[in-house]
Amino acid sequence: MKFEHLIEINDPKNPLIEAITREQLWRGLVLRAESPTTFMPQLDDCVVKERSESGFTRSLHFGDLVVRDKVFLTPLQQVRYEVPAQGEISASTLTMTIEAPVEGALLVRFCYDDGHDALADAANEMYDEFRKSAYQEADIDTIRILRELAAQGKLDANH
Repeated sequence: MKFEHLIEINDPKNPLIEAITREQLWRGLVLRAESPTTFMPQLDDCVVKERSESGFTRSLHFGDLVVRDKVFLTPLQQVRYEVPAQGEISASTLTMTIEAPVEGALLVRFCYDDGHDALADAANEMYDEFRKSAYQEADIDTIRILRELAAQGKLDANH
């Protein structure tokens, strides 16, 4: 299943949307990667390991299930999660890309790829529709939380 969608962050034509800066948005997306329990209530724990200039590895604990992944950071542009195949879990990716199509506008493009081919996608079509909906709702929640943190000043450079 390949799935992508956009969430609007800033719209210069809509003064009702509280604008946040690209830097605040970036810090929020990195916070989601480093401290995902803030964004995912079903997650029991996250242990960040092996940091490098380009990212880090993590262990995500959902009860007895432990998922290991790699996070790649392209500063102010993209956060990419790569989950290698492990146990019953197939390889997958999630990419969050900051886009600025016009001056003053900011969007985040969420791209999911579960690594399945077209045949598997056809067999899982009904299930995938539920997953797409759940992913989109989780991403909307992520942006809502980022907006709250930005309003509280928690995504400012000096915080």
